[in-house]
Amino acid sequence: MDLSTVTYYFTRYGAIAIFVIVFLEYLNLPGFPAGVIMPLSGIMAAKGNINFVWVMVITVAAGLLGSLVLYGVGRKGGEVFLNAYTRRFPKQKEPLEKNLEWVRQKGCVGIFLGKLLPMVRTIISIPAGVIRMDLLKYVVSSTCGIFVWNFVFVGAGYVLGDKVFEMLHI
Repeated sequence: MDLSTVTYYFTRYGAIAIFVIVFLEYLNLPGFPAGVIMPLSGIMAAKGNINFVWVMVITVAAGLLGSLVLYGVGRKGGEVFLNAYTRRFPKQKEPLEKNLEWVRQKGCVGIFLGKLLPMVRTIISIPAGVIRMDLLKYVVSSTCGIFVWNFVFVGAGYVLGDKVFEMLHI
């Protein structure tokens, strides 16, 4: 999905488009990069098309919902999938177990920090589900991390306008 397509959907469908695209991005689906979606939402807010606070509410809600879906996937079928995967690729068993142990040890702090790291932020929900992390703790730590991540990117679009895309080399 390119910038002009995203802009078209944002312009035509407004808050609904923001929610759907951010939700899909948090599901870790290809073609929905935060580096485009979040700043564009901020630019729309700066131009008065939508309120900045409303953009933050929409993007955090969409991010949390996408994260909860992946948490649920991890909780319901993650262990079965990981067992099948490590049987097929036995060399991956140790690194996977190390990562699961890291999430267990770090708990809420690990989820919060994971939500601030590119690539890790969308997939950390699956191991949290696999280890059956307490749902309330997961929601709170995820929401905080999602808020910080989204605030940085939406805020960059709001403050820098179209120049943010030049800075991100888009």
